[in-house]
Amino acid sequence: MSQSKQDENMPQNEEIDKDMQAEEQVAEDAVSDNDGEVTIESLQAELEASQAKVNENWDTVLRMKAEADNQRKRAEKQVEDAHKFAAKKFIEELLPVADSMEMGLAAEGDVDQIKEGVALTKKVFDTAMEKFGLEAVEPLGEKFNPDLHQAMAMQPSEEYDEGCVSAVMQKGYTLNGRLVRPAMVIVVKN
Repeated sequence: MSQSKQDENMPQNEEIDKDMQAEEQVAEDAVSDNDGEVTIESLQAELEASQAKVNENWDTVLRMKAEADNQRKRAEKQVEDAHKFAAKKFIEELLPVADSMEMGLAAEGDVDQIKEGVALTKKVFDTAMEKFGLEAVEPLGEKFNPDLHQAMAMQPSEEYDEGCVSAVMQKGYTLNGRLVRPAMVIVVKN
């Protein structure tokens, strides 16, 4: 190294040495008493202070763990309740349908009046289903769709085109766009 560079680094090195000496002095003062010796009393005091801090931190850890456990238990209970009572609103909508059916069974009268009562019950039922996103799949005359329909038979038809549904044996249903039950259909094959 050249002499000029050594001269530039000299003041920086002296400052670093002074800082290190000052830190060593602070450390010695913290551990020793007036005579420069470490005493049992000073170590005992440091130990007690450290133990108190450890106990305080341990208490905090235990409280945090208990709080986390309580939150987990509350969340599990909420999920369990949500599963138990998820169908509550749906069932409340179906109760009028059940009431109407019971009245229909107890009704006396001619066939036309009973049919009218059944039709009204069906209308209440359909309204309840629509509120919850249940839609009927009624594909009569539509092109056969294997995603929504289940072909039960094939037969010729003059009324419908090849590959179309000519009869619905049982309606299908979707819940919010997802298939619950495919419609059972007869497909045209000429």
